Amino acid sequence: MSVIGRGNVCKFCEDKSISIDYKNVKIIKKFVNEQGKIIPGRVTGVCAKCQRQLTKAIKRARNIALMSYTGDSFSA
Repeated sequence: MSVIGRGNVCKFCEDKSISIDYKNVKIIKKFVNEQGKIIPGRVTGVCAKCQRQLTKAIKRARNIALMSYTGDSFSA
């Protein structure tokens, strides 16, 4: 008999104190690879709802130049 585990638990759903915000570049940077691509939720373990919020925050941060579109990082 096997025990069914929880699998990947969303970091943001588990800890409600962490908010997904475009101004919080330290957290958002963890979900972007060296080439500047957004890492998919199945790799990071983020739920679909939080992945959509995360993608929107990354795109907003890129648009107002808090993050780079490419792998080069700004020293902000």
